[in-house]
Amino acid sequence: MIAPPRGLVNFAAGLLSARTARRLRRVDPGHAAQRSALADLTARMAMTSAGRAAGVEAGMPYETFRARVAPRAYGAFVPYIERMKRGEPDVLWPGRCALFAVSSGTTSGRAKCLPVTEALLAHFRKAAVESLLYYTARVGHTGVFLGRHLFLGGSTLLSPIEEAKPRVAYAGDLSGIAMLNLPGWAEKLFHEPGPEIARMSDWPAKLQAIAERTLRCDITLLAGVPSWVLPLADAVRARAVRGKASALHLKALWPNLECFVHGGVPVAPFANELRAALGTEVNFHEVYPASEGFIAAQDADTIGGLRLMTAAGLFFEFLPMTVFDEGNATNLGPSAVPLEGVRAGVNYALLLTTPAGLCRYVIGDVVRFKSTDVPRLIYVGRTGLQLTAFGEHVIEQEVTDALLAVCQRHGWTIVNFHVAPVFANTLTGQMRGCHEWWIELKVPTTETPTANLMCPELDAEIRRRNHDYEAKRAGRSLEPPTVRLVMPGVFEQWMKQQGRWDGQSKMPRCRSDRLVADQLAELSRFYVEKPPSHVVRRG
Repeated sequence: MIAPPRGLVNFAAGLLSARTARRLRRVDPGHAAQRSALADLTARMAMTSAGRAAGVEAGMPYETFRARVAPRAYGAFVPYIERMKRGEPDVLWPGRCALFAVSSGTTSGRAKCLPVTEALLAHFRKAAVESLLYYTARVGHTGVFLGRHLFLGGSTLLSPIEEAKPRVAYAGDLSGIAMLNLPGWAEKLFHEPGPEIARMSDWPAKLQAIAERTLRCDITLLAGVPSWVLPLADAVRARAVRGKASALHLKALWPNLECFVHGGVPVAPFANELRAALGTEVNFHEVYPASEGFIAAQDADTIGGLRLMTAAGLFFEFLPMTVFDEGNATNLGPSAVPLEGVRAGVNYALLLTTPAGLCRYVIGDVVRFKSTDVPRLIYVGRTGLQLTAFGEHVIEQEVTDALLAVCQRHGWTIVNFHVAPVFANTLTGQMRGCHEWWIELKVPTTETPTANLMCPELDAEIRRRNHDYEAKRAGRSLEPPTVRLVMPGVFEQWMKQQGRWDGQSKMPRCRSDRLVADQLAELSRFYVEKPPSHVVRRG
């Protein structure tokens, strides 16, 4: 396919951006778009064996859909996905599926294999373009389309699925699958780092290859997970000065760099370091993608949340966390609400119905709406990544915000962290315990961090943010936290051992068990304040 002239593409982008800006100025709760999405999805799912087994019918009203179709987590879909791998048609979605995305499984540590249909790829292409038009509408120009777009994603190298033979089917990273299915003209005009480097799976070597290739490119957009963009910036700047890290930011090396697209993890812990690495003039643009679908994107100041993409082909439902029980999800269908039933300020478990055939899928994310007249939400954590061992119900957002507040007061920069419970017994036999913070900070620092200093401040920040934690602390059923300041490289080594050193994986911030904490302990040399004398480690 011959690529159109870049000027023509920029002209078309200008027209689309102006139209998007007009649409975004309208107050639209998105209810009509969601009703249309449900009708389209159920019409297709009614043609499949899984859809018929679940009771899906074309044209069914939402009330019937909610009462009849049970919400399900990934495990319930595995038998259907295995049938799709073997080439059976019309299982979760009409036709056969030849592509499957392997997700790293942040919560459980187990990889998930999700079908990637042609309809799902079309959804991702539409949503990705729309999210970028949100950006151009927000800044008022389309200059980002005049240069190259560097995507720091997973490998585009796909693995054949053995059980599919004699048919051909492949599995790989979703970002890699998406890059392989870009329109030819988009790949020619915009995509970096090019097909050969994109196939690389050796992460350090890939960073160096990207730095070598793109140093002299006209990069206008950079996209990636914040924690992985920082080493890329170091590699590019080091390459610019022949192996020695430069004080220059990327904007000085790529003069037209204007947009950093990020998502997947909260950017706040990395914001100051990113601005120093990229340049203060580079705009941040936040998106909310998942392996199952593209959920939301920034259309204004992120303080107001990200705009739910109601017309991109997904149907959303929201299950209040006050009733959520992951082990009993199939019985909670009547408690879920569609978009028109949500309230601002309430934590919801997110359910998705997608053009890959996942119906009322419990994605594992927790969201909270900031507004409903225009549906804007924030990601607050994972359903399985909470601190609930002592009934405190502390979520990922709260531990992240607490640590960030403490670090900002002292000028410390977070590299990585994880929080876990420590179980304890008092002499009377009453169960007590505390939270254990594993923290790596960037060195050197002006003020030396110590556990003695951090413990009371973290305790106060969590008490201020979480009423359940405050009640447990006030009643002395939960002891003050302990802090382990780990040596540089511990978290990096953990991610390498877990097979997550790939530019896409994310560190689980908290768990209600000690799975990650005990693995970190095996790797760590650390300074730690001596725990209270009553603490006795279980198991």
